[in-house]
Amino acid sequence: MILGAGVGSRLDPLTRSLPKPAVPVVGKPVIGHLCDLLRRHGVTEIVINVHYLADRLMETVGDGSAYGVKITYAREDRLWGDAGGLKRVSEFFAGEEQILVLGGDDLTDMDIGAIVRAHHAKDSAATIGVTPVEETREFGVAVVNDEGIISAFQEKPKPEEALSNLANTGIYVFHPKVLDYIPESTFYGLGRDVLPGLLAAGERLVAVPSDAYWMDVGNLTVYKKAQRDILDGRVFAELPVGATREGDVVLCAGCDVRGKVEGYSVIGAGAVVEAGAVVRDSILWDGAVVKAGTYLENGIVGAGVTVSCTHGAFGGIFVDADRPE
Repeated sequence: MILGAGVGSRLDPLTRSLPKPAVPVVGKPVIGHLCDLLRRHGVTEIVINVHYLADRLMETVGDGSAYGVKITYAREDRLWGDAGGLKRVSEFFAGEEQILVLGGDDLTDMDIGAIVRAHHAKDSAATIGVTPVEETREFGVAVVNDEGIISAFQEKPKPEEALSNLANTGIYVFHPKVLDYIPESTFYGLGRDVLPGLLAAGERLVAVPSDAYWMDVGNLTVYKKAQRDILDGRVFAELPVGATREGDVVLCAGCDVRGKVEGYSVIGAGAVVEAGAVVRDSILWDGAVVKAGTYLENGIVGAGVTVSCTHGAFGGIFVDADRPE
């Protein structure tokens, strides 16, 4: 299951027109990169819960064939929390030996297979991918012994109070019995409710540490950084079909570049950079247009949005109007 129902308010204004999992990273929805990751690890059937801008997410990702997987969507009438959403799709996992759950806004090349193997080897109720972090106050952390068994969790502890630096990545493998710990028709969280409940019940929880790349694409700074990290090779990610790379520039299928594109830039499918325009360190979504004479630097231009400025260099985020003039 990929969790896709949330609003993603920290990515505003990008998420006014697209739900966070559908926001493009090097021309492909971040959730599309997750589908690629799962396919590479042999997962071919995925369920995604949707709520906020549900139709846009389903239109953007489609039936999964573009990623070599089959996607089923579960529409939520309201937000039920990540555990509540999992409970509502219990039938999808009928007869399965384990349940794999990932957050829909994560960019990672973590070894999913290693987490699954550890889950079976240690006969765990829940197995969690964790990664070392420097700033613990931004994450939930797992307190782990030498055998990888989790004894406690801390939610965003100050570094001086942290008993561990192993952040919960939100990549979970569950035994199906975990579904019994989630009440019906109740807003319920995996980290907030289910994991503490499993510990209190004496169930075995296992952490699998990894130094692989993992990032929650949850705010504008991280969103911009994610593009650069892919281009710098810090994380493995597949470019969209038909895209090419020229240095640190990604040119997606059907784009028309007659001006100059420099720095770390992504030009989306069907986007246009007119003659005499300069685009530097910027992200153009599909169908965006940068008019002649415009110098755009450190900008994000939304799908189908036109920007035009002949009064010097400018940057910013333009997702819902033809501006500035």
